[in-house]
Order: sequence, then C-alpha cells, then structure tokens
Amino acid sequence: MNNSIEEVVDQGLTSRAQRFIDELAHCVDIGLSVSKVDEKGGTTLHLPYNPELVGNTETGVMHGGAITTLMDTASGTSVICSLKDFEICPTLDLRIDYLKAAEPNQPVHGFAECYRISRNVVFTRGYAYQNDPDNPIAYCVGTFMRLGTEFTPDYFRKRVLQGDYQ
Repeated sequence: MNNSIEEVVDQGLTSRAQRFIDELAHCVDIGLSVSKVDEKGGTTLHLPYNPELVGNTETGVMHGGAITTLMDTASGTSVICSLKDFEICPTLDLRIDYLKAAEPNQPVHGFAECYRISRNVVFTRGYAYQNDPDNPIAYCVGTFMRLGTEFTPDYFRKRVLQGDYQ
C-alpha cells in the first residue's frame, strides 16, 4: 500500500523533528518525543509522566518547568520544520499562561505552530494538554531569532536533516 504525498512529507518532517530533539540532552533526559509534525510544520510532542518531574510531592503534579521545556521545544521544533532551509533559531521570548495543573500520573502533550516568519524572527503559538486538545492546561506564544544557515554548524545540520552521525 502506497502512502499519500502528505503522509510521506509528514513522516520526513517527523523524523527531522525527532533527530533535532535527540540532539538536545535535556529533552532526552526527560523523555520528550515527537508525536506528529503536519505539512505546515505544526508539531506535537509527548512528555511522559515521570515522578522525577513532579513539582509537588503531595499532589504528584508535574512541575511547571517541565511544561515550559515541553512548550519551548515544541515551538522551536515547529520553527525548524517550517523554515525552507535548516538554521539554528534560539528562543528570544516565551510566554506561558498556565490555566490549570496537569493531572498526576498522565503524560502531557504540547502542540506548537509558526504563525509568522519574518527575515529575522519567527513567531509561534501553542498549547499543552493531556487527554483533550480542546481542554488545554496552558497556552504559549514565543519568538525565535533567525541566525541564518551560515551560523548553523554543518555537522549539526547533517545530523538533523540526514541522521548523519559520523
């Protein structure tokens, strides 16, 4: 059975996104993984529940810092999946509005997308949720600085784009 062109594009972007996250030690440490990247670069990440990420031991609620890492990484990953050429784009600003605490013992998902790409800055928005994307636990908006392809190390570009680990 042949995949549609949209499925092939999605699989390519999802692989690129996962290779990018695999290069970020703190994301590997907390178990972040890519659930999906759509054809426009909209990225959904998965953060498994981990007792080491609990902020309140009495309630078992995941620490807000873990949610911040999830949303920063989802936003940054949507940036690299939305640009025509791969380039490093560090976070300039990230605002997160927490609506409620995450439920203990459940994973958290983060979705982010780019809504404007300018010559120097990429603008993102997204949300974190558990079981239902229509019932978010937090919203976020971010800006990312474009450094250009000339400031992206060649070895890093090859590792993310091609999975070249030599």
